[in-house]
Amino acid sequence: MDDKMKKISREIGIRMGIIMSFFLSLTGTMVSGHFSIPQFLLHLVVSTIISVLIAIIIPIGRIAAAACAALKLRRGSLPEKLLTTFIYDLLYTPLMTTIMIFIAYKMAMWQSHGMAQLNFVEMLIAPLIICVIMGFALIFVFQPAFMKQLLQKYDVQ
Repeated sequence: MDDKMKKISREIGIRMGIIMSFFLSLTGTMVSGHFSIPQFLLHLVVSTIISVLIAIIIPIGRIAAAACAALKLRRGSLPEKLLTTFIYDLLYTPLMTTIMIFIAYKMAMWQSHGMAQLNFVEMLIAPLIICVIMGFALIFVFQPAFMKQLLQKYDVQ
C-alpha cells in the first residue's frame, strides 16, 4: 500500500506540474505584455522540467498529509483540501514564477545589452500575485480529480 501511495503521489506531482506549467507559462507570458510562441514554449519546457523535479524530489503529499494530521483535519473535508492546496501552491508557484521571471529578465537584459531599465523585483511582483492566485485555483480543481483517477488506476480505496 505504501508503495502504491508513493507512485500515486509522484504521478499527481508530475500531472500537476504539467498542468501548472502550461497555465502559468501562458499566464506569465501574457501578463508580461510580450507574448510570443517561442517565449511561451521556452517557459513551458523550463517550468515543466522544474515542476517535475519538484514532484520527484519534494514529498509534497507527505508534507501536506503531516500538516493536516497535525491540525487534526478530517480527510476529504474542505479545510483539509484548502490546506493541502495552499501547501502545494506555496511549494510550486513562487519557485516556478520566480525562475520564469528571472529568465525573462535575463533575456531582456541580454537583448538590450544591459541597457534595459528593468527592475527584477518590480517585474516579479504582479505576475507572482497573479500566478499564486491562479495556481491555487488550478491545484484546488485538478489535484482532487487526479487523485481520484490515480486511486482508481492503482485500485486503492
